[in-house]
Amino acid sequence: MKFVFDEFKEGMAIAFAAIRANKMRSVLTTLGIVIGIVSVTLMGTAIEGLNRAFNKSIAALGTDVLYVQKWPWGDHGDDWWKLKNRKDIRIQQSKDLEKNSEYAKAINPATAAIRNVKYGQKLVENVVVVGTGAYLLETSGSTVAFGRFFTQLEAEGGRPVCAIGSEVAANLFPNENPIGKVIKIGGYAFRVLGVFDKQGSFLGLESLDNRVYVPINRFFQEFMSFRSGIQIMVKAKSVETLDDTKEEVRGILRKSRGLNPKDEDDFAINQQEMLVQTFNQIGGVIAMVGLFITGMSLFVGGIGIMNIMFVSVTERTKEIGIRKAIGAPRRTILLQFLMESAALCLIGGIIGIIIAFPLSLIIDTVLPTAMPLSVVAIALLVSVFVGVLSGFLPAYRASRLNPVDALRYE
Repeated sequence: MKFVFDEFKEGMAIAFAAIRANKMRSVLTTLGIVIGIVSVTLMGTAIEGLNRAFNKSIAALGTDVLYVQKWPWGDHGDDWWKLKNRKDIRIQQSKDLEKNSEYAKAINPATAAIRNVKYGQKLVENVVVVGTGAYLLETSGSTVAFGRFFTQLEAEGGRPVCAIGSEVAANLFPNENPIGKVIKIGGYAFRVLGVFDKQGSFLGLESLDNRVYVPINRFFQEFMSFRSGIQIMVKAKSVETLDDTKEEVRGILRKSRGLNPKDEDDFAINQQEMLVQTFNQIGGVIAMVGLFITGMSLFVGGIGIMNIMFVSVTERTKEIGIRKAIGAPRRTILLQFLMESAALCLIGGIIGIIIAFPLSLIIDTVLPTAMPLSVVAIALLVSVFVGVLSGFLPAYRASRLNPVDALRYE
């Protein structure tokens, strides 16, 4: 064991001595690896960041919640026009579900519009105003930081009350408690009952904190017609009964919408699993394209390493002959050049990670990124693997040299 360690230690010393002896050549050789590792690392941080953002966003949808909507989630393909001509989901269908469903734990209608929100001289533009029922907290998993959400009586009575998102609260009430204050939403007065906890954004795009929630009946009185379309959120009693809940909801809606037994559903029942499948498909394509691009970068860098190692073997032929003449076995020569190649790539990998880290922070301002230790470890392992792979042929050639011919080499 000690012999192997000493051999490895000697090989590393010779490898780094050779790198120091040819500084400029080593720098130019590792440049290709640096570019490849930067590409690998940035691709890994982007995929990891998107995965984390997606998982955080998708958790808000709930694994036990169904979304009754006009449009199905995902690619609509050639059915786009047929889907567009479907009848909207109406508030009456939400009432039919509330009346007839046995599997549902909570049912909540919702719709939305964009309006400006004002308090005193402060104005917040393009706020998403959500008209919803009293069971939003149960079906969405949202929580109120302070104050309260409106009750079932307030929702059914269409009271002019609201709960606001944390971003709206910060913009309108930077130095005072918003509870009990009256704000103007699209010119109509609403009293603030509560402020939601910070929720972030959905898939890194739409802010969930730039919202105001009002009773849906009041929403229809002030902002839209009662004939406007809505979505209905249905929370099952448990994940185990989700499929039964889905079939029950389908049956109630078909009857409520007057469909004949042979008619297709003219509505969609969406759930979290659909988005997960779509995201995994898209993520797989992105990963394949990314691997191809980064693989090409590393391939070019590996070819550069291989060429330089062949040159290094040629320049040190006499040295190899001397070492073999005094008893160095083939594995020692092979290990020496493999370690030199791997060391070159490892140095390039470390430099690549150092460059990739600030670049990932810049990218994070546009797209979510994350650089966990696993991404760093994979990048370093890839760089060492490329080094070993690229250096194997030159190292094998060096180990096979005849010591007599090598000593005669000029």
